[in-house]
Amino acid sequence: MYKRSFIDYVVLYFKGLLMGTANKIPGVSGGMIALVTGFYEEMIYSFQKINIKSLQLLMAGRFRKFFEYINFKFLFATNFGSISAFFSISLLIDWLMRTPAEKGLGLETEVWSYFFGLIIGSIYYVSLKVKKWTLKPYLGVVFGAVLGLIISFMDPMPPNDNYWFIFLCGIIGVSGMTLPGFSGSFILIIIGNYNLLMVDAVNNLFYALTAVFNGDFKMLGTSSLVERAERVRMIYLVGIFASGSLFGMVTFSKLMGFLLRRWHNIVIATLMGFIIGSLGAAWPWKTEDLDHHNQLIGYTRFIPEIDARFFIQILCIIIGIASILLIKHYENKRIKL
Repeated sequence: MYKRSFIDYVVLYFKGLLMGTANKIPGVSGGMIALVTGFYEEMIYSFQKINIKSLQLLMAGRFRKFFEYINFKFLFATNFGSISAFFSISLLIDWLMRTPAEKGLGLETEVWSYFFGLIIGSIYYVSLKVKKWTLKPYLGVVFGAVLGLIISFMDPMPPNDNYWFIFLCGIIGVSGMTLPGFSGSFILIIIGNYNLLMVDAVNNLFYALTAVFNGDFKMLGTSSLVERAERVRMIYLVGIFASGSLFGMVTFSKLMGFLLRRWHNIVIATLMGFIIGSLGAAWPWKTEDLDHHNQLIGYTRFIPEIDARFFIQILCIIIGIASILLIKHYENKRIKL
């Protein structure tokens, strides 16, 4: 780990902000953003340091050594950025994607188009990280792409708010950070709990924190005891989900750290395949299929008509690809300095 300046940590914060934004967009992987922006492997190896030794240092009161051992400044900058995204950029994206009837701009397809381009650009970028292309990396790409496409076309399950399942959702949902190409948010849609955990629970937590900040400790921003009880339940769900995410983050990072050290080229190629497969989930031109309870049961994908808006959407894809090229250009300049 090289010595970083304050500006370096500010840059890491904004990279974490991008990762957190991607984590909330179904079909886009936060881990893909981490890989493309150049901090994925350090993130994996830093999470590995959350182990028995770090716990011993903490319990012994050796806080400075503990923070150095777990690479705390790096983890704080990237994860604080990721958490901040839920109350900043992701709210902006929600506003862009909502229909005018829902007090939004109705640019859902354009937003999806941008992220679709972001994924296409990432495929090229990740391919450059494979140091030597042989048969095994090519097979890894095929395996990852097929598995990613299978997941992309799975039908969603009904919601389930059992606490053990919420913990499992945390483990699965964090895969978007540790497994580039796997969208944790999209997998949460598949297992039925995206709206519950990433929309309702997060919004309730935000409103509760706002109420506490304003001195409302009793009702937490609600107007009845029934509403307060539901808000408290949602806060419990966020806590259980966060616990599962932490457990999954540490577990997956240890697995990925081992695999990267042992079979770096094959693992990166397989992750590239996952990213290719995620294009099926991020396809911009689709409509949601809802049942009579207004629950999501799948998507209908279609080929768009060629009109003025279609060309705007193509432009959004090009901007997404260009974003990755700009990131690569910046990283190359930083390495040369």
